[in-house]
Amino acid sequence: MAQATLLLPARTRLVGQVLPPDLAKALGRADRAASEAGERAQLRRQFQLIPDHWPVAALTRQHDARDAAGAMWLRADPARVSPDMAGARMLAYGEALALDADDTAQLLPALKPLFGDAGMLLDAPHPARWYLRLPLEAKLPPFVPAGDVLGDDLFAHLPDGDAGRRWRALLSEAQVMLHNHPWNAHRAAQGKAPVNSLWFWGGGVLPDAVRTGFRQVKGNDVLLQSLAQVAGVEAGHANGEGGVDALIDLRHLRNLDLLCRDALRPLLDALRKRELDALTLDFEDGTLFSLRREQRWRLWRRPLQRLDTVRPDHVPA
Repeated sequence: MAQATLLLPARTRLVGQVLPPDLAKALGRADRAASEAGERAQLRRQFQLIPDHWPVAALTRQHDARDAAGAMWLRADPARVSPDMAGARMLAYGEALALDADDTAQLLPALKPLFGDAGMLLDAPHPARWYLRLPLEAKLPPFVPAGDVLGDDLFAHLPDGDAGRRWRALLSEAQVMLHNHPWNAHRAAQGKAPVNSLWFWGGGVLPDAVRTGFRQVKGNDVLLQSLAQVAGVEAGHANGEGGVDALIDLRHLRNLDLLCRDALRPLLDALRKRELDALTLDFEDGTLFSLRREQRWRLWRRPLQRLDTVRPDHVPA
């Protein structure tokens, strides 16, 4: 069966935008369901990992360097933090810092001995994604994803207890080294933000297998591309158009008109022409719409005027 699934932002990102009449009719007749919210849950609905875990660092390492097998991996992403009365707030990390090869060539040598003495190898196959390689048998405490810490107090999200003591100490030492590094003065002179912290997250080992029902995955997100790569699925850039059995990442969209024009209308047209058997809209807030050709006979269903007014747990009769 030919299918397409769109990964979409939370419906609240499209608040206040009214659906055009043709799409209001189609979505009003669609099946609706509720599932778990969040980026991780959204991706896990589309990919099944064996064994069942979520090792972001190992997955993206395989994408960046093709050498993730045989080790435990942890992201140690460069970050910018700013002190405030409550502690230190993370203002940016990774790609938002606009790092290049010169940055890693200057900063990594200062940090490598710190982690080397702790039995870990620090490197950066991509300027925005730094990694720690650990032995397979290493035990890691729970780490909070960097995106969940952004804008919040850094120290409120550090691993606690005895298991987290080592990592709190390593972070503190790394912050001192980065704060005093002359390269940050060079970045400041160029109008760039300092790299004055790291953030540890995404630990785990590469899964034995990743499975998905899609033959094509289209999107620019590195984790999505990493999952597709390990699953052995063709990956490319998102353009709003879907082929057979395609997963299309449109989570970056904030404009309903663009979503309707470039994605929903072409795919609904493919449904009408029997080029597509099913279309699923998967929103990051956990709302799911399932559209099929035979739903056009649900004449009693009212058009859906706005996406953000839908109760996902309510399925019309």
